[in-house]
Amino acid sequence: MIVIANGSPVQISPGMLTELERKTLRRKMNSPVTYWYPDLDALVFELKLRTNIVQAARALYSSGVRFATFSRSRANPQFWIRTPDGGFLLRPGVPPAVAVSDIFNQGQMYAFECAGAIIIMLYKAVLESIGEAAFNRHFQGLFLRDWQTDRDLQLTTSHNLNEVYAGDVLYFRNPDHHPSTPEWQGENVIMLDDNLYFGHGIGIGTAGDIIRQLNRARRPFSFVSAYLDDLVLRPNFEAVRMLMYRMAPLRPVV
Repeated sequence: MIVIANGSPVQISPGMLTELERKTLRRKMNSPVTYWYPDLDALVFELKLRTNIVQAARALYSSGVRFATFSRSRANPQFWIRTPDGGFLLRPGVPPAVAVSDIFNQGQMYAFECAGAIIIMLYKAVLESIGEAAFNRHFQGLFLRDWQTDRDLQLTTSHNLNEVYAGDVLYFRNPDHHPSTPEWQGENVIMLDDNLYFGHGIGIGTAGDIIRQLNRARRPFSFVSAYLDDLVLRPNFEAVRMLMYRMAPLRPVV
């Protein structure tokens, strides 16, 4: 169920929400888990940020970005410096909002692995949710590689697959992957809707679709199937919302 701390009823005009947001709201209201919000605005912000994560996933899928291991990664050198370990460092003087948006606008210039793709999609969703000014204040010095994130992108974890919603990050594990292709040890995905996911390198599909793709990358004669792990990641929605109202702290010069 949903509890609003100031006692406000959970009443949101239907016209304010998409069908996917209404579905998430209904499921949370009917859940045995209590979801606490300081006010109604916080609840609406979470629903909108979840929508923006889903939209970022669909946009990345359509962008022309390619899958690549760290050794073969690439980025637009106008905005990013490719580091020796295959990561992307924001070029000095480039606004973070411009550089992140470029990944989606000029996808053919980029290639990276699936964990980095998740972080990129989350950054894009946060940008769309808090606006360019706040994003540029708080996300200076971005470095994109694997799960490395800016401290203001607070990720939380849970282990309850009964409580997953559109915009959550999940992981399909492939425990018996072929040793010559460690990149197929699993697939990080964004949940788009009920039993519909996007994973960079595999695409959009159901859980069965993704498991079948991963099973093709198992070691010879393996009968150990890939499966959906119970690890669930999501942003700290309230912390992200507060970025709109908080000035960026002074960062040490390195």
